[in-house]
Parts: sequence; C-alpha cells; structure tokens
Amino acid sequence: MIKRKFVSTRVLQPGMRIDQAILDKTGRELIAKGAYLDDFQIEYLQKKSIGGIYVSEGEPDPDEIHSLEAHLPAFTKELMEKNRVEDKSKVALNTEVIKRVGEGVQFLYDNVESEHFLEATNNVTGELINAIEANNAIAVDINLIKVSDEYTFKHSVDVATMGMIIGRNYGLSKEEIRDIGVSGLLHDLGKSNIPLEILNKPGKLDDDEFALMKQHSLFGFKILKEKHAFNDEIMKGVLQHHEKMNGRGYPLGVTGEAISKFAKILSVADIYDALVTERPYKKGFPKREALEMIFGMSTELDTKAISSFMDSVIIFPVDSYVQLSNGEMGKVVANNPGYPMRPIVVGFKTGKIYNLLEDLNCASMVIE
Repeated sequence: MIKRKFVSTRVLQPGMRIDQAILDKTGRELIAKGAYLDDFQIEYLQKKSIGGIYVSEGEPDPDEIHSLEAHLPAFTKELMEKNRVEDKSKVALNTEVIKRVGEGVQFLYDNVESEHFLEATNNVTGELINAIEANNAIAVDINLIKVSDEYTFKHSVDVATMGMIIGRNYGLSKEEIRDIGVSGLLHDLGKSNIPLEILNKPGKLDDDEFALMKQHSLFGFKILKEKHAFNDEIMKGVLQHHEKMNGRGYPLGVTGEAISKFAKILSVADIYDALVTERPYKKGFPKREALEMIFGMSTELDTKAISSFMDSVIIFPVDSYVQLSNGEMGKVVANNPGYPMRPIVVGFKTGKIYNLLEDLNCASMVIE
C-alpha cells in the first residue's frame, strides 16, 4: 500500500519516490512524478531552495510497476540492461496447441479401449516434441503450463512436458525424450480404474481407499501391457513413478537402481506438480516452497533427477517483477543456473544488485 507524505528536502534520500512533478518556470518537466530520486536530483531540489516535496511511501501494487520502471534513475536502468541475461530457451505452447493437446489427453483417459489409442498418444506427444524443438527448449516456465482446468489432464501434460525437459538435461537421447513424454502423458492412466468418489474425495482417504489408490500405477502398467504397443521403458515409467530410492514407495517398494531412469525423472515432475496444484482436499503450495521440498527429498528421489529438474525450471523469468523479503520491489535480470529460487534482481528503490545466490549479504533474503 502506497501512502503520500510531505518531506523536507533536507532529509531526502536516494531511492525515495517523488509523488509530484517538478517543473521549471516555463512549465518544462524536470523531475517526473513517480521517479525514484537520485543524488543529483536531490542536490538540485536543495539548491533551488525548495523546502519540501511529496513522496510516496510503501511498495507499489503489481499493476503499478510497469509505469514505475519508466521513471527509474538512469543508473538503475543502466544496471538492469548491463546485467540482463536472457533465460534459457523455454517451451512455448500456443493456444491452438494447448487446445489440441488438452483434447487429445482427455480422449486417451476417456477411451482407454479405443483402437485409436496409440495414434492419439503419438499425436499428443508429437505436439509436445514440436513445441520443445521449435526453439530448442531446455527449460520450462512453470508459471505458464495450463492445458485444462480438469486436474488429471493438466497434470498429465505438466508431467510429460517437464519430464521431457528434465530428460534433456539428464542426458536422454532424442528417442528416449519422446518415450518419456509418452510415459508422462500416460503415467496416471490407471486412475481410469479408480472410482471418481475416491479420486475427488474432499477429505483424507481411509486405509482401504488409499490402498486402492496406490494400485493405479499397476493398473496403468497392465493397460499398456495388454496393448502390446509400448516398450519396457515407457511401461516402467508408468509402473514405478511412485517408487522411492529408499524403498518406501509403491506399488512394489523397489529401491535405487531397480527403479528405471524414466520413473526417477517422472517422479520429480509428478511430485512437484502435485504439490503446487490445488485440489478438492488440499491447497497448493507456493512454488518456492514446493521447490524447497523437492530439494530436501534427496533420500527419496534420484539426486541426478533433482539436479536436472532444478536446471530445467524457471520460476522468475528475466524481466519479471518481484518483491524481496526486505520489502523492496525489483526486476529479475538474470537466473542462476540450477538455482531457480535465487535469481539476480535489481532493486527499484536502491538501484542495488541483489545476487541471491552469490552475495553473502543476500543469504537470508528470499523472493516473496
């Protein structure tokens, strides 16, 4: 919330935001309303014997930020430009692709027995591959993936897309990236055998309901096996995506190297997307908290898959506006590879560069 306050020019500080325009005798604007004051402007006001001016206190609302940037001091704009580094190429799904993918995934989950099942699977996977290869994408902006309001379909596309991008950074071959996309699209196919009252139950599942839910990956594996159209790696990804490295997963409780690399990758994507998505029985976690939780699951998830995931996702795209935990608004000018929660930000008020990864003074600072 921004408040207007009259302040003596004697106590003005660089970074204060002026809430009035300063004009010369001819009516020419010397300092624009909304500008963040620098030392030169403050010295000018004092030399002209201007007793005081109106300034704004507090941080701007998000819809005000675009207009504020135009009034930043020149040195702050120069810092932003000098330190700006383009994000890695990201997956882009246009409206038409999103529509086709959403309809395709819905067809797969609603028509498990269809003779066109394999064709539809290949078509949807092809759409995602084309979107990735169109600009050689090696990252995904996890704020933008949205195919459908229906959880199962959205979740399947999220997991497939993230799985393919993580797979690229993991070192999978081109053919394997296609296959992990198929496995990600179909990883929850077995939920078609779970009653809707269990899938959408607003409260906690009882023991019997949870036992049945834990069978969905096995159900999906059996559905694909009966089709004789999918290779072992695709089916293992579907079967094992809930397995854990320490053996505490399901449905088989296997450990370590007994878990396929597809399952290791899809498990990370699946858990992240489930954490941030709101469901009838839970609220979604903020993205930063979800990433921290993934990072802390090193005994349960494959560490290489975690590392590849962290190198694949973008939470705060370059040029996005953020608020730091010290209260200052700023602009993201670069992302630190492998550390999506710790970008480089230039503050609006101070013109300071906050390197949240490498600057020890920013060690306790986060983006809110």
